[in-house]
Amino acid sequence: MKWNLSISFTTVGLLLGSLVSATPIKRSAPKPLQKTAEGGVVYELGNITYFANTKYPKAVLDAAHFEGDGLTLVPITVIVANQSTISGEYLKTTIAEYLVGDDVFSEDFLGSLYLSSTIRNTKLERSALDYIQSLNVRRFYLDSNVIHHEKAAIMLGGVSEKALPSGPYTITVLGASVSFFETYRLYRDEYRDFITGTYASNDGTDSFTALNVMCSKWWDPMIPIPSRIHFWRDSRPLAGTRVAIKDLYDMKGLQTSGGSQAWIRVTPIANTTAPAIQRLVDLGAVLVGKFKLAQFASGANPWDWVDEHYPFNPRGDGYLTCSASSSGGGCSIAAYDWLDNAIGSDTGSSMRRPASVSGTFGNRPSQGMISLEGAIPLGWAQDTAGVFSRDPHQWVRFAKIWYGDANLYQDTSITGLPPLNVPVDSGFPKRILYPTDYLPLANPAAQAILETVLSNMTQLFNMTIDRLNFTTTVTNATIFPEQETANFTNWDILGSFGGALSGYSQQVDVMGPLLTAWAELFDGRFPPVDPAWRQSWTELAQSPVNQSMYDSALKQKAVTTKWFNENILFETPESCSESMMICDIGTGGLPSFREEGLNENANASFLAVLPEGARITCANICPQFACADYTIPLGQVPYQSPITMVTEYYPVSINMIVRRGCDFMLFDLVEKLADAGIIRPVKTGRTLF
Repeated sequence: MKWNLSISFTTVGLLLGSLVSATPIKRSAPKPLQKTAEGGVVYELGNITYFANTKYPKAVLDAAHFEGDGLTLVPITVIVANQSTISGEYLKTTIAEYLVGDDVFSEDFLGSLYLSSTIRNTKLERSALDYIQSLNVRRFYLDSNVIHHEKAAIMLGGVSEKALPSGPYTITVLGASVSFFETYRLYRDEYRDFITGTYASNDGTDSFTALNVMCSKWWDPMIPIPSRIHFWRDSRPLAGTRVAIKDLYDMKGLQTSGGSQAWIRVTPIANTTAPAIQRLVDLGAVLVGKFKLAQFASGANPWDWVDEHYPFNPRGDGYLTCSASSSGGGCSIAAYDWLDNAIGSDTGSSMRRPASVSGTFGNRPSQGMISLEGAIPLGWAQDTAGVFSRDPHQWVRFAKIWYGDANLYQDTSITGLPPLNVPVDSGFPKRILYPTDYLPLANPAAQAILETVLSNMTQLFNMTIDRLNFTTTVTNATIFPEQETANFTNWDILGSFGGALSGYSQQVDVMGPLLTAWAELFDGRFPPVDPAWRQSWTELAQSPVNQSMYDSALKQKAVTTKWFNENILFETPESCSESMMICDIGTGGLPSFREEGLNENANASFLAVLPEGARITCANICPQFACADYTIPLGQVPYQSPITMVTEYYPVSINMIVRRGCDFMLFDLVEKLADAGIIRPVKTGRTLF
């Protein structure tokens, strides 16, 4: 296909030649860069790179009494009015709103204009034509439903606003046919948090396409971002929200990698979209890319990643860790203003730690909160799906909407727990449980920030703070009375059932299929996987977990959850969760780096450090007891960077834990804290504020 890019067509008479000629406005012409194998065109307009999905047009309209001047790549602005009269002032205001409210639209799209309306027989005033002439619009199209001055424009057969909403597009003109293509701004993933950018294929099958376009100079994937204008009148609650997806969730038409080259080799392209992700699409969200993860959602350290290049954290000196499994999600939200949310998963800490080290909001919801069907499992009975965000109000709204369908709650056969009950209206906790085996924070400056927040929070909610040693409380509890005579401790049992739950899931859904398929392809060889899996799978193959062991572990988990809900975070008539526990899932305000040796400094920290005297990390509390655990950024503290050799800033966060099912109550509490200014939105880049 040969593209005519000269755009040398003549201006159509806009008002029978009676308008005063407009002062010429210089606009950039599109400069083609490449065609994609999937059927699209990448071009440069001004100093911005765009992608047009030319394989599947958004709409194809026929021009009345018009023959085009050949196949042409033309940027165009679509304005769909919602009123019976269109004036020059209306157009001027509308375009000004486009320029201020959207990062995809620019004045270079005003060289051509298509004007439509949701109201039949809309009147086009003389002032509108004057204003269009002043813009030096070179080609002006009108929906045939719009009243206009004779010969004022090229008439096109109209379509609904849903089929062609307002905003920037790219068109081609062939004969009397004008094809409108969805057009995306391409942003560099300069922190390399993504595996690939994605866009809706628009082929009528609800599938997605990977955008295989790189910025060769910087080795960065390019991420396609649609115009926000397209969604301004879309009534769906998440319309236009830009979301990144962890690459363990299936999206129809895309390869799910799980962070493993071997897995890609033996698994097909996804032919359905995971139900939890499809819900986002149905709610109007735009899925812009798949982000990097630790292989098969492991807890691998940055220096143990092999198949993927570890993502970069924009905070501080740029060499901080992104943590492990959902690392690309937390760090991309901390990095890019053009991204609104990211969807990750949390089995042992994989949402909460990335949120902590990136200074973003992230949650592990109650066990069973939303379906994990269509996602590569780490442990069926402990996997959860969470949301990253920079703004507490936006986070709360997004999460409440996403989690709002009880039909997507997980079945009790998966969780091993009673059916999930999620009250939408509950009183707040009366107490804050302060575990002395996890607090205070390691950095005194970070602890000072926490104490200020706690003081403000107790005043706002009239709470008290009760101190307890969680490790001792569990040690002395009667959780498994039948085990006492066998000389088992509570911690022994808690540790054993977690291994059985994840081990059996891996055997059945990941390790078993991969080892079998790889051995068949490569003469019995073991697949190349990252070090953590090579070791654990070798051990698991030698000592496999059977169905009986798994079922027993599910029962033990149910017992521990029942005890926790009756003795630690229990329900009262006044509140879904009488208390809220806090703890530190991060590093206590000490920097943790992507380079192993940098963490050995006394003023730095490895992740997942077990506090002295504790039997499990803070991260493991809710995986053991099925509770809801949210990471909340509180502030930032200075540190002397061994990378930049200057003072940088590290995020300070705290985790808030409530009883299983009390997610919406905790979201309400977060919203109240934000209303009071006790917690704040964070910005992108080196610092949070």
